[in-house]
Amino acid sequence: MEEFLSVTGQLFTGFGENCFIFAITLLAALPLGLVVSLGSMSKFKPLKWLTKTFVWIIRGTPLMLQLFVVFYIPPLASQGGFAFDRMQAALIAFIINYAAYFSEIYRGGIESIPKGQYEAGYVLGMKRSQIFFNVVLLQVIKRITAPIGNEIITLVKDTSLASVIAIPEILMNAKDFSMVGLIWPLFYSALFFLAFCGILTLLFSFIEKKLDFYKG
Repeated sequence: MEEFLSVTGQLFTGFGENCFIFAITLLAALPLGLVVSLGSMSKFKPLKWLTKTFVWIIRGTPLMLQLFVVFYIPPLASQGGFAFDRMQAALIAFIINYAAYFSEIYRGGIESIPKGQYEAGYVLGMKRSQIFFNVVLLQVIKRITAPIGNEIITLVKDTSLASVIAIPEILMNAKDFSMVGLIWPLFYSALFFLAFCGILTLLFSFIEKKLDFYKG
């Protein structure tokens, strides 16, 4: 029993790192993704193609590689003069990666709204920004709730990749136990992810039901 409590305590400590990466990534990547999506839909062609190229590169390369790039390239390029600490590097890589994915979900949701709604707003004397925030945005939120929810649940599991730059998250702690002959903490750590993802699944199901007032 004492061993179980000791392992649980260390895994909880590690899972705190996962939760911290998850929370900061979500808070930063959701609004940044909207900014990136607006850039990818811009009528200013250089900005549009620059943004699309950025999204293509980020979505087309592994998150693990991006973690290595953010953590190892700055000190190599500056010959040791500049470097992010491990958590900073992880947060930068995660935020950039998920902002790119969120941006495509936003773009798909915004472009799915009929242009006639903009035209109707103009007839009523509304500005484009007023139409977007008062008419379009709620419909977009309804349409992107499910795909955003899927990405957020994926983010929970992806936080374990932070261990590749030696952040002591839950799986890294569980692997440390395996080095001394304790294998069961590796499987036990799965319960933490399952519980967290289960809570998020229930939350997004509740949100989707609340948004059922709009059937468009």
